[in-house]
Amino acid sequence: MKAAATLVILAVLATVPWWIGNPYLLHVLIVTGIFVIAAMSLNLLLGYAGQLSLGHVAFFGVGAYASALTSLGFSVHISPAMVWQVDAKPAWLAMLAGIVAAGLCGWFIGRIAFKIRGAYFVIVSISFAEVARLVATNWVELTQGPMALNNIPPLFGFYKKPENYWLVLAVAVIAFILIQRLVSSKAGRAMIALAENEALATSVGIDVTRYLVLATVVSAAMAGAAGALYAHYVRIVDPDVFLFLYTVTMVIMVITGGKGTLAGPVVGGLIFGLLPEGLRAAAIRPEAQWIVYGVLMVLVVYFLPQGIVPALRRQAK
Repeated sequence: MKAAATLVILAVLATVPWWIGNPYLLHVLIVTGIFVIAAMSLNLLLGYAGQLSLGHVAFFGVGAYASALTSLGFSVHISPAMVWQVDAKPAWLAMLAGIVAAGLCGWFIGRIAFKIRGAYFVIVSISFAEVARLVATNWVELTQGPMALNNIPPLFGFYKKPENYWLVLAVAVIAFILIQRLVSSKAGRAMIALAENEALATSVGIDVTRYLVLATVVSAAMAGAAGALYAHYVRIVDPDVFLFLYTVTMVIMVITGGKGTLAGPVVGGLIFGLLPEGLRAAAIRPEAQWIVYGVLMVLVVYFLPQGIVPALRRQAK
């Protein structure tokens, strides 16, 4: 029954470009879908491994820049006599490069931060995001700095919005299945045990650092995939891709939807990704849009502290 309902939902989502004729609305759905993928990646860390990453946008940005640079090609002077040059690669291969680059950054941050317990992962993740933003802004030879990387080729030659919508939907489904398989595996159960009671999990032989680093690597790689999708869709990337606001958006999607649930980031992402556009159309004044948005978010957190999806599950029982 549950599988049938899932297939029906996927079928409805797949037909969206056929019955939505407004290109702008379809654009909003595509961008929302990209951030839903990023929110799912954050949920793996926050919801299942119990680690808050306030610099998660760094992995998103690294994936965007790595994919864009690989698809455009670049050359960097390492020394007066040495030049590092990479010729332009196909966009799909560039996206893989973005995923690998973000995953490697996740491994590096995890190995540093999880040697020590406490709030160090939060501090290290925020610091890494700020360093990445400064590098993107100041390494003009590589990133073009504030002038941005532009004319980024689209993935698979998809220029039209319906094609990009289906691509984002496909990646979101793959990410959902990967997280579902991971959290139901031995490694996933170890992550959940660490989140619930780290001392008890350690006492029964669970390697804390190993599983937390694994969660960080998978989460970072998935965020990198979302960043690569974003870069090849909007076809321009600048240092603003590292804005802290994007991390806040991901956290809102996870918390309001229900952290530690598979559907939570999807539901929270769709609601709080599409809500600003709906409020903007209905609001009399521009500032009213964000006032109502903030009030609704506070009400959800106050009345549904565990999130929307857990509340719906309780009502269904």
